[in-house]
Amino acid sequence: MTSKIHFSDRLTQKIQQTKTPLVVGLDPRFDQLPAALKGSVSSIETTPADRARITVEFCKGVIDVVGPLVPAVKPQAAFFEKLGPLGMPALAEVVDYAIEAGLVVIMDAKRGDIGSTAAAYADAFLGRKPLSPWGCDALTINPYLGDDSLVPFMDAATERGAGLFVLVKTSNPGSKTFQEQSVNGQCLYSVVAQHVQGLAASDLGQCGYGSVGAVIGATHPQQLIELRAAMPNTIFLVPGLGAQGGTAADVAGAFDNDGLGAVINSSRAIIFAYQREQFSGASSWQAAVEQATLETKQQIADHTSAGKL
Repeated sequence: MTSKIHFSDRLTQKIQQTKTPLVVGLDPRFDQLPAALKGSVSSIETTPADRARITVEFCKGVIDVVGPLVPAVKPQAAFFEKLGPLGMPALAEVVDYAIEAGLVVIMDAKRGDIGSTAAAYADAFLGRKPLSPWGCDALTINPYLGDDSLVPFMDAATERGAGLFVLVKTSNPGSKTFQEQSVNGQCLYSVVAQHVQGLAASDLGQCGYGSVGAVIGATHPQQLIELRAAMPNTIFLVPGLGAQGGTAADVAGAFDNDGLGAVINSSRAIIFAYQREQFSGASSWQAAVEQATLETKQQIADHTSAGKL
């Protein structure tokens, strides 16, 4: 069962222990999994059971490597849901394995609904077992149904010592379609940011950050600086480092002066590092994952205040 330690304090402690804010995203795209795991069977020939088993083996292999090196992992639920019914027990096995490895687990499912449906999503994901069946430490959520879509998640997170990361300014190029539209002279993402900051400030841990965080993409370095100033009590989850084009220098604005206040996610650039030319000499796909993790940690330390950790 989750201790009563506030989510932001638990996450901050793990960041300080591992001396990095790097989060490894578990996005197990089956076609990119190492041939060593898939053997001689082609992707077309694999059965649903094969795909689920190989996916679990891959994710466990990543966790074995990164568990001592980073504070958290972020499973992307879509790549497990894509496997069909067998994908759900596969995801559950991966979450349990990550928790056993001592990692904070941020479920990237981007849930968002109202009333009893929102409460059901919150009950499903938030809080270590037996507080929830999935046993996750945090969940990404979508705020665009309004305040009453956030309250059930907030209530569950506060009660269970869990965390939330609310979509504010996402890393995809199309985010500007809605998020940068003007609302009373402000961009919509700024309006959402103000609301999220209010939620964060209402439930602070000893570290000064709230249980409600914000998702802000690494591909928007100027907005990171702007929003860090506007959201002093909000932990940022920053995706987009690596394969999406974000650099360590781009994420510098996400941190406070002590190198805290943000976690930086990298997925494909780490978990599929064996496909990158610079790691082609690695002895195995797991050795490539380790090298890429260590390199990314160093880049973040070199270009941001996280180097003070």
